[in-house]
Amino acid sequence: MRGRAFGGLVAVVLGGTALAQGIPDDPGETRRALSEAKGQADTARRRAEQLEAHAASASAAADKTAQDAAAIAARIQQAEAEIAVDEASIRLIENSRTDLRARLAQRQRPLVELTAALQRLSRRPPVVSLLRPGSLRDSVHMRALLETMLPEVQRRTAALRGDMVRARALQEQAAAARTGLRVEIANLDTRRKALAQMETTQRLAARDANGSADREAERALALAEQARDLGSLVDGLEAAADLRDKLARLPGPVMRPDRPNEAIAAPPVEVTAVVASLPNFVLPVAGRLVSGFGDPSRGIPNRGITIQVRGMAQVVAPAAGRVAFADTYAGFGQIVIIDHPGGWTSLVTGLGPLTVRVGDALVAGSPLGMATAGRPVVTLELRKDGKPVNPLDQLRGR
Repeated sequence: MRGRAFGGLVAVVLGGTALAQGIPDDPGETRRALSEAKGQADTARRRAEQLEAHAASASAAADKTAQDAAAIAARIQQAEAEIAVDEASIRLIENSRTDLRARLAQRQRPLVELTAALQRLSRRPPVVSLLRPGSLRDSVHMRALLETMLPEVQRRTAALRGDMVRARALQEQAAAARTGLRVEIANLDTRRKALAQMETTQRLAARDANGSADREAERALALAEQARDLGSLVDGLEAAADLRDKLARLPGPVMRPDRPNEAIAAPPVEVTAVVASLPNFVLPVAGRLVSGFGDPSRGIPNRGITIQVRGMAQVVAPAAGRVAFADTYAGFGQIVIIDHPGGWTSLVTGLGPLTVRVGDALVAGSPLGMATAGRPVVTLELRKDGKPVNPLDQLRGR
C-alpha cells in the first residue's frame, strides 16, 4: 500500500509530460498529463498556504522574508502547473472537436443526398406525374418508401442534432479554457514580478552584511578552479562545511577564575544529532523524470535524478540549508550546492538565472532561480556524509 502511495506521489510531484515536453498528441498521455498537472498544482498550493501561514506567525524579520519568498515561489510553481492544466484541457477539447467534425461529416453525407433527392421530387409538377405512364404507381411506391424511411431519417437527424449541440458545448469549453490560460499566464507574470521585487529588497538589506559572504564566495570559486570535476568540488565544499560546523561547536574562551580551587568543569559540548532524513523535502522543480538514481549515464551509474522541465520553470531549494556554491560550472550551466543539517548536501545543476548567493540561509522551497529557456533538464544529486543517496527516497512514507 505504501509503495503504491509513494508511486502516486512521485507522479504528482514530478508533474508529468505536460510540464516537461509540451502537450503530447496521444489522448491517453494528455489525460495522464492533465491529471498529474492538477495534482502538482494542488501540491504547490498546499505548500504555499503552509509557507504563508509560517510567514504570518514568524517573529524574526529575516525568517518572515524567507518564508514569504518561498511562498511566492510555490505560487509560481502552482501557476506553472495550472498553465499545464489549461494547455492539456485545450488539447483534449481540440481532439474531441476534430473527432466530432469527422463524425458529423460522415453522418451528414447520406442525409444531404437524401434531402437533395426529396427536394428534386418535391419540385416535380403533379401534371407530369399524370401524363407519364406508371407515374401513379411510382408515386405510391415512393410514398410507402418515404413512410418507411422517415423514422430512420428522424433518428439520424436527432443524433446529428445532438452532435451539433455537443460541438457548440466544446467550442464554449475551449473558449473558457483559453480564457483561463490567459489568466494563469498573467498570474505567473505578476508572481514573478513580486518575487523579483522581494529579492531586490533582500539584496539591498543584506548589502552591508555581505563582507564575509563575499570572501566565502571567492574561496568557493577558487575551489571550483582547483577541482578536477564536479564531484571533487562537492567533496571540497563538504569538507569546508564540516570544518565550519566543528568550529562553530567549539566552546568560547573561558575566563581564568579569581579562585582556581573553586573552578568547575566546563559543560560538555553538545553534539548535533544525526538527521536520518531531510524535513519538508521537496523536489526542486516539476517535470518528467528522464533518468533515475543509479541509471547508467556515460557508462557509470547516475548519482542523482534528471528531470526534463518546461523552459524558465521556477526552481526551489529541496530543503532548508545554506548556499555553499552558486555560479557557473563548466559543462553543467549554473549550479547551486546547498549544505543541509546533519551531513546532507544537495547539488542542483542545469539552471539559468540564479537568485541566491553563497552564504544565503534557505528554507525548504526557497527560490534558487529558473531553468533555462527551451526544453532544459535539471539534475538533483543528494549526499549524506559524502555518499550519494536517492532523492526520491526522501518522499517515501508521505
